[in-house]
Amino acid sequence: MSPPTIVSLIASATEIICALGLRDRLVGISHECDYPDDVRSLPALSVPKVDPKADSSVIDQAVRDIVSGGLSVYDIHNDLLAQIQPDLIVTQDHCEVCAVSLKDVEEATCAITMTDTRICSLHPNTLDDVFEDIQKVADAADVSDRGHALVAQLNERFDALRARSEALSSRPRIACIEWIDPPMVAGGWMPTLADMAGGESVLVHSGDSFQTVTWDTIVDADPDVVAVLPCGFPIAQTVDELVRTPALVAQLQRIPAVQAGRGFIVDGNAYFNRPGPRLVESAEILAALIHPDSFPDLADTHRSAIRALSDIL
Repeated sequence: MSPPTIVSLIASATEIICALGLRDRLVGISHECDYPDDVRSLPALSVPKVDPKADSSVIDQAVRDIVSGGLSVYDIHNDLLAQIQPDLIVTQDHCEVCAVSLKDVEEATCAITMTDTRICSLHPNTLDDVFEDIQKVADAADVSDRGHALVAQLNERFDALRARSEALSSRPRIACIEWIDPPMVAGGWMPTLADMAGGESVLVHSGDSFQTVTWDTIVDADPDVVAVLPCGFPIAQTVDELVRTPALVAQLQRIPAVQAGRGFIVDGNAYFNRPGPRLVESAEILAALIHPDSFPDLADTHRSAIRALSDIL
């Protein structure tokens, strides 16, 4: 009997599946899946109704309009899904905006009568949830031992970073801005990553929802470090929007940490906003931003994922 085939409809799940050594079983992905690089050759089974390359304010308004009408932000290619007939579909029920939702998948499988296809739905809110989701995928794919091994490997790296950061005498406060228009601060697993990196998140705590705030709120919080990491935006896309939008630049320049050269753009597409194995690298990037003198090795390793705001402001 052939191993069960898998479709992943969320980028973080694709990374989990590949980290579990199941790349050969993957037969379909979402439009957002781009890592590891070779998954790009697989058929994409979803398409967004909103242009992901648009400015953040345009994306925000378009998503609000769609969701307020009770509609989904994504379409699934039912005809292609029917051709592939996977044994397992991995999706999520955490955020209808971030990726194809459980409801979308259930409707698609019912529409094309895929009664034998199993659905594994992930719901990450904290870092512990991410670990549980990794194990959930491993269990659903009948490789439970690999799940335990991967979680153990990730915890070992997190523990090593925490041990280094706990030896430091200061814990600078960091604002992780995960959307820029309107501004939002990153909750969920992000405060835990900041803690492991030797810092303290402002305005949110571990497990809190991602919060829409005002620029005045961020300025008043007076963080020591600012990390701009819009969800789904590579560094170049964030830079392009800021260069085109002087009003956003002016808001960022009001923050004392940015004025002091402690503001950064980091890759919110590859890291941070994908609750999967690369959250370890995300924590390492934060350590390099928060404690540059104590983590020069991590700053060097992750140089391509960091851009100083002072370079473009």
